[in-house]
Amino acid sequence: MKSAYQTLLVIAALCVGGAAAQATPPASKPVPTKPTVSGQGSTLSGVVAVQRMGKPRADASDILVYVVGFDEPPPNTTAASRPKLGQRNKQFERRLMAITAGQEVDFPNSDKFFHNVFSLSKTRKFDLGQFEKGRSKMKRFPRKGIVEVYCNIHPSMSATIVVLPNRAHAMTSKSGAFSIAGVPPGTWTVYAYSRHAARPTRVTNVVVAAGKGTVVTGLRLNEDRVDLTHKNKYGQAYKDPKGRY
Repeated sequence: MKSAYQTLLVIAALCVGGAAAQATPPASKPVPTKPTVSGQGSTLSGVVAVQRMGKPRADASDILVYVVGFDEPPPNTTAASRPKLGQRNKQFERRLMAITAGQEVDFPNSDKFFHNVFSLSKTRKFDLGQFEKGRSKMKRFPRKGIVEVYCNIHPSMSATIVVLPNRAHAMTSKSGAFSIAGVPPGTWTVYAYSRHAARPTRVTNVVVAAGKGTVVTGLRLNEDRVDLTHKNKYGQAYKDPKGRY
């Protein structure tokens, strides 16, 4: 299970625009209001150097890179184009996905047996109950932060939804390369996030000029977390740890 410390780091960064990866500010100190931007912007690109347990990872894909410091409304989607976190072969079809605060996510079941998708995360706690093949349930995610998603029947199933303040995010390719279009002019912080890293890495003071591409350097991520085991929705160990039903 992801540590509370790791979750706090990410949530704090999303809330204060990456100024400091520390605990959430006290209630007596208002969180600074970030600008809301719209319109076309520039492209951020770069390469994330990924290591696993101190050794270079041959396949550096599926690292989430995102920009913080400004807010954007969620994209307009239809039922057909909504983000999906499907279940197939006792796994979530995506282990890591990013959305913008306010978006809805569909959870379709493509297996021939029941699933019970749930999350105990403070950002978005929910329990979809048991539903069979061919059915799909939907959930809206209004708050920024990390949402760890599991199945109460199959312990092998786990995924992470990162709810971001804007639409400026992308996943890396096998080489670790990424490209994020539509980033507005300004000075922002760029993060790289992995489910297997104890904390995200960041590059601060990234200056984006209107109409000009920006190359981000210095993103290095060490995946040092191996154990991603978790409890069921009751906070207990799974009765059938192999999830054979």
